[in-house]
Amino acid sequence: MKAVLSINNISKSYGPIQALKGVSFDVPEGSVFGILGPNGSGKTTLLGTLLNVLQADSGSYEWFGGMPPEAARRQIGSLLETPNFYHYLSAVDNLDIAAAIKQRGYDDKTRVLEKVNLLERKDSKFQSYSLGMKQRLAIASALLGQPKVLVFDEPTNGLDPAGIAEIRELIRQLNKEGNTIIMASHLLDEVEKVCTHVAILKRGDLLLHGPVDEVLRSEDVIEIKAADIHTLQTIITEMPGIRQAKLSEGTLQLACADTISPQQVNEYCISKGIVLSHLLLKKKSLETKFMELTN
Repeated sequence: MKAVLSINNISKSYGPIQALKGVSFDVPEGSVFGILGPNGSGKTTLLGTLLNVLQADSGSYEWFGGMPPEAARRQIGSLLETPNFYHYLSAVDNLDIAAAIKQRGYDDKTRVLEKVNLLERKDSKFQSYSLGMKQRLAIASALLGQPKVLVFDEPTNGLDPAGIAEIRELIRQLNKEGNTIIMASHLLDEVEKVCTHVAILKRGDLLLHGPVDEVLRSEDVIEIKAADIHTLQTIITEMPGIRQAKLSEGTLQLACADTISPQQVNEYCISKGIVLSHLLLKKKSLETKFMELTN
């Protein structure tokens, strides 16, 4: 799959604080790419750097296979902060100003308002909008001029459940229509439901990146116990497919390859002359995995 964005070893510091530490990954064309991490992990700094709002200390990035930055910027629509519109002006008037600033999309207002389901409220003042409507107008502004890539920083921040569902559905729809979307989020649930690919940041370090179903695969744990726990630990670590056998409160927690079942563990122990007094398959939630990664 072709990359719309290639990031190569980007670092950025604010005095003694390293916000980004040599971050590298590619964003495939047509993906919904989530940049996931707790607050303070470097997500907003990375997006600001990629949009040329901030200057990296070292490293590089290129859009669309090396397109000149000015030309590339015209192919990107972004929403980086809280929607910044004139409260006393209508949606249409605010989009007129946005188009003039961007120097694109003057004739695009009706299309983008329809896209975000605000056409019926196009003449209403911005101050009369709900939070969800304000966010949808900000996305409409990002859509002016039909950019190929959309960059959103925490697009559902501060919204109620109905507003969150609306924005998520809109992101899915925009992606179906051919937009590549890059979005920062601290919400695992959001990335899991909306994104096809993910990069996980923690205090400026890139922990993992790749397709969501690979990176965020839920890991199961097999729990076992026997009369002689230390002999059991020695023997079970020799079983093919057992990656780790960690002792916790008198029980061994086994991290296994996907192919290993509790039945196989039991049969292996019996073949080595050990009778298990406890055998349990524990499903590890994605939430637990994410907390372990980022804490």
